[in-house]
Amino acid sequence: MDKKNALRAGALAAGTTLMMLLMSSPALALTRDDGDDPGTGLSVIETLGLYVVAPIALFVIIAVLVMVLDRSKEEHRVTSRNIKTRPKADAKV
Repeated sequence: MDKKNALRAGALAAGTTLMMLLMSSPALALTRDDGDDPGTGLSVIETLGLYVVAPIALFVIIAVLVMVLDRSKEEHRVTSRNIKTRPKADAKV
C-alpha cells in the first residue's frame, strides 16, 4: 500500500475512533433516564468473583470435560511415540 492510501486509512480510523469516543461520552451517564432504577453496587469481592473467578472456573470445567470425555483412539493421536519416519531415498548410508 502506498503512503497516500496508508495516510487515508489512518485518518479514517482516527476520525471514526474520535467520533465514537465523543458520542459515548461518560458525561451522559450522569443524567437519569425515565424508568431508570439502578440497584446497589457490587463489592470488590463480588466483582472479582463475577468477572475473574467465574470465567476462569468455566474455562477449567470445560477443559476438564473435554479431556475426560475424549474418546479418540490412542493410535490416532500424534505423539512422539507413534511418529514413524522414512529414510530419504537419496540419502547416503
